Amino acid sequence: MATRVIGASGLARDLGRWRDPEPDGDSPERRPHRPAYLALAEAIRLLIHDGRAPLGVALPSERDLAATLGVSRTTITSTYSLLREHGYLISRQGSRSTVALPPAVAHDGAKPTRGIMALMAQPELPTIDMTYAAMSAPPELHDAYSMALQGIPAYLGTHGMDPVGVLALREALARRYTARGLPTEPDQILVTLGAQHGLRLLLNVLTSPAARVLIEHPSYPNAIEAIRDVGARPIPVPLRPEFPHAGWDLDGLRSTARQTAATLAYLVPDFNNPTGLLLDEEGRAELAAIARDTRMTIVVDESMSDLNLSDAPMPSPVAAFAKGSEIITIGSASKSFWGGLRVGWIRTNQALITKLLGIRSTVDLGTPVMDQLATIHLLENAEPILDRRREQLRAQRATLLAAVAEDLPGWHIAPGAGGMSVWAQLPSPVSTALAATAPNHGVLLAAGPRFGVQGAFERFLRLPFTHPEPDLRLAVKSIAAAYEALTPRAADPLQPLTCY
Repeated sequence: MATRVIGASGLARDLGRWRDPEPDGDSPERRPHRPAYLALAEAIRLLIHDGRAPLGVALPSERDLAATLGVSRTTITSTYSLLREHGYLISRQGSRSTVALPPAVAHDGAKPTRGIMALMAQPELPTIDMTYAAMSAPPELHDAYSMALQGIPAYLGTHGMDPVGVLALREALARRYTARGLPTEPDQILVTLGAQHGLRLLLNVLTSPAARVLIEHPSYPNAIEAIRDVGARPIPVPLRPEFPHAGWDLDGLRSTARQTAATLAYLVPDFNNPTGLLLDEEGRAELAAIARDTRMTIVVDESMSDLNLSDAPMPSPVAAFAKGSEIITIGSASKSFWGGLRVGWIRTNQALITKLLGIRSTVDLGTPVMDQLATIHLLENAEPILDRRREQLRAQRATLLAAVAEDLPGWHIAPGAGGMSVWAQLPSPVSTALAATAPNHGVLLAAGPRFGVQGAFERFLRLPFTHPEPDLRLAVKSIAAAYEALTPRAADPLQPLTCY
């Protein structure tokens, strides 16, 4: 089988503004200026860890990449050698070098190492990982598993593999949907290994290679990669905060669906990740109408639906406005309770569930019973847990916003109505370069382009507020130091970065 190759132009697009600016000779503090090969290696390493340079694919030839980036062949040779030295490239005789992860990362699931960055001889710093938006487990999780342990004997006389899901959990989920204004029966629920697993099952059934799938822009990066992984094409429809319906361009969504003949969309109207925006009631009714008018199925991700941080009540579920099967809902216990609780679900019609079960048997044979039983206990006692977590998130968000206002006054943030992150607009398009240099200052960041397609969002950065408040303050100070080190002129959006 031929090795897949990343094109030089595609890699250049994803790299964004990877170059360091030249030192400012007039500055009283001349900062160290990294060689081009080191800056480029850092940028490619970031793409690998972000998943935008997939494992096993080959990088462009040295000659092609040098010509595309406008650097010398020696720079590319040194870059590839450095990546190879630290385990990010594997070379075999007679074939191209392919993308890899260092053994410690690939086998242990560790966070990105500082191997390449250590060449800058920076002192080791405690690292705050701002690449994820997830909270630690609530104390009630221990009780939930204790209750699950007491309930497990009833299932030990069976083979324990139920691809549909434990009936008691499906009943609990159906009750929650019904209480939210969406009448639901247990046989409309399929329990999965998280919302991401549910999305992947749906993509396997509802798409085909080269199919077009509409997404909000920006959107959840793992969803974008899942769409690409099945051979489909994510088609972006920009979120515009200044538009009605809290930023959803519904006219644009309708026209894009018609122009592209897309038959599927993936949307996060309940606190979009990364912006935290919430689609209003009127917009939800319009969204369901668009699905019917264009004969398009919409997968609505409700993973964040429990995290309303505003005083306004939650609007009805989008599926409550459906007149048929045009709206499919996926949800998860991971954001509400704990990321390690890999329990999610799909709410749809029985006919589609039957098709999904046919696909599921080729992937897995069901969600662990213990986890499902623990989730039942959490759902039955959800409100006190969620009230406390929402209060915690509000306080942490306020701390993050105050820290950004103090240490990064040129950055603009319009906080959404909920969720776990804010979407920060930078004065200059340096998101990728900032994420590459930030680990030298003790913080890991997910660059803005990770949340979009076609190299978009170099002027944006997702900032989660799921860490304790002292860590958030320290993280912002570290980001400010990295931003200042990146370029003394970064605060001036009209001053281009120096290329060399």
